[in-house]
Amino acid sequence: MSLPRRQIPGSGAVERWLEAERDQLALWVPVMAGLGVALWFVLPDPPGWAGVMLGGGGVAAVALAMAGGGRLARAIGMAGLMIALGLGWVWWRAERVAAPVLVRPVVAAFTARVERVEPLPARELVRLTLRVAHGGGLPPQVRVNVAERDAPADLGGAKVVRLRARLMPPPDPAVPGAYDAARAAWFNGIGAMGRSLGPVVVEESDPAAGRVRARLSAHIVSRLPVSAGGIAAALATGDVGAIAEPDAEAMRRAGLAHLLSVSGLHITAAVGIAMVVTIRLLALWPWAALRIRLPVVAGLVGAGAAIGYTWLTGAEVPTIRSCVAALLVLAALAIGREAMTLRLVAAGAMVVLAGWPESLAGASFQLSFAAITALVALHEHPAVRAWSLPRETRGGRMVQGAAMLLLTGLVVEAALLPIAAYHFHKAGLYGALANIMAIPWTTFVVMPLEAGALLLDTVGLGAPLWWLVGQALALLLALAHLVAGWPGAVAAVPVMPDGAFALIVGGGLWLALWRTRVRRGGLVPIAIGLGWALLTPAPDVIVTGDGRHVAVRTVAGLALLRDRTGDYVSDVMAGAGGVNGVPLMLSEQPDARCSRDLCLVDVAGRRVLATRSAYRVPWAKLVAACRAADIVVSERALPRGCRPRWLRLDRATLRETGGVAVTLGNGSLRTVRRPGDRHPWRMAGRQGANQASTRSR
Repeated sequence: MSLPRRQIPGSGAVERWLEAERDQLALWVPVMAGLGVALWFVLPDPPGWAGVMLGGGGVAAVALAMAGGGRLARAIGMAGLMIALGLGWVWWRAERVAAPVLVRPVVAAFTARVERVEPLPARELVRLTLRVAHGGGLPPQVRVNVAERDAPADLGGAKVVRLRARLMPPPDPAVPGAYDAARAAWFNGIGAMGRSLGPVVVEESDPAAGRVRARLSAHIVSRLPVSAGGIAAALATGDVGAIAEPDAEAMRRAGLAHLLSVSGLHITAAVGIAMVVTIRLLALWPWAALRIRLPVVAGLVGAGAAIGYTWLTGAEVPTIRSCVAALLVLAALAIGREAMTLRLVAAGAMVVLAGWPESLAGASFQLSFAAITALVALHEHPAVRAWSLPRETRGGRMVQGAAMLLLTGLVVEAALLPIAAYHFHKAGLYGALANIMAIPWTTFVVMPLEAGALLLDTVGLGAPLWWLVGQALALLLALAHLVAGWPGAVAAVPVMPDGAFALIVGGGLWLALWRTRVRRGGLVPIAIGLGWALLTPAPDVIVTGDGRHVAVRTVAGLALLRDRTGDYVSDVMAGAGGVNGVPLMLSEQPDARCSRDLCLVDVAGRRVLATRSAYRVPWAKLVAACRAADIVVSERALPRGCRPRWLRLDRATLRETGGVAVTLGNGSLRTVRRPGDRHPWRMAGRQGANQASTRSR
């Protein structure tokens, strides 16, 4: 007589559902691991991280002890285990990559070994990643921008250089929701960033070192007009620096910016071209055609093309991710399995999380896996499979292909839109339509023509094909500018709440990964998340972490405190404020009263006072102005007598909070730095700020 199996109470219906979904359960393994990684970024300190690991491990132990009860217990146990492993893995990774970080800005002359050279001709810069040869108080690895006029001609082949540069610690986000350079630098081992002061001197060079990519990019750029050459170079080597900013902005607004970064599209095209050429050539050899499995040989050549292309383009994490996915597809084809399934996507996600768990927090990981997951889930749906069966007539097949292309574009665009809104505060409205034309054009026209032109250049006969490449890219740019110029091409949105984004992502995964009717339940969190995001008001006052730059929402729109504000800060403020375009100048607004040193403006029933210069303001005048204001913002240390009615953001406060965004309608205040945040890059930044504060006193 067998003992009765222990079951979780009330689990009968759930067990039947999980039995129906048994083939889909494995897809949630990387999702749970990713949830653990995400919790490490969200929770502020080691006690919280350890609590999740212990809780996940405990849940796993209890659930697996009841595993005889069925799939529900095993699923809960595996979820707890993967959450604990994911959090522990990214925590270990953050400690493993730890490297010294500069604690304060310095001007230093030093000698360094060149790790990487990135030409940025459109910005007239060359970006160097350097390993410092002799410490002298500097971190082991730094990143320096060099003006083109200060870069020697042989910099691409340099092994050791000598230079003088102004270096700074990797910065926190300027305002809440902006790009976190400090986090990215931490995981890349970069301890300082800056700009060279004067020419760079090459002390040791190797003509063969690092020249393949640089020479290829320079060769391509020389064969085509400016932006066309930049796009062609981006397709071949991943170098995007030669694209003129107006053209790059048009590509972004049209939803075509993904074509400029080497990803799955480019790897797929490279593998496809290599496989087609291999099969066609081998088919001309009767002995090989009769005795060799040509698809397997072509797959091996395609794998070599994927690996070589990844190396040529700099082996960045997004490219490696795409290469891994391509290799998995080729392996599936070689053993006779279906080429593209959600299980394959899940395997690729696990590979990436195992190697670079921190990439989950970046837009690149989220965008690429959201796109491929939405694409595969759509085509695995039974209704779509049935509808996409080949039609008998050519006209029917053409209509079917166009409809499937449009449907695919709409679904992928819907999957990517909330991610783009969360990270970039902009949402392209016509991206699906633009991509329907741009992706096939790039894949089947531009890239094959460019590959043929490069091949013919080896014998000096590539000029005709380069002309065709130029014309093809001119049409691509024309499409980008056309779509970017349409009314409402880009909708600016304010910073999305983290909770709203989590609901949208969770609902999207629920909708994509299950197969029974339960999947429709994912629409509920998606709707709640979208409603939450849409109903979240834009901030009324935005302050950068150094207190120098302030954006205020006036009657006419978002306005900047300082008349001279760089493009970067202006873009960051516009993005955080949900503004599409360049913000206004506060001094030009009729509802603001500005002098050379102070600005006073009423915003949503609150009076905001901000200092505009570092010059001394008479004590009595400043104290009186503070008392009449609800919010005071300054980059300087304000006197104790400056006591506004609600909020004081001066040097001391901003040192603790970082950038601040204030929404006056509901009284909410978001800060870059959270109390008790002990992530390593925040601790490094806080240490530098404290040392600077000690010296100033």
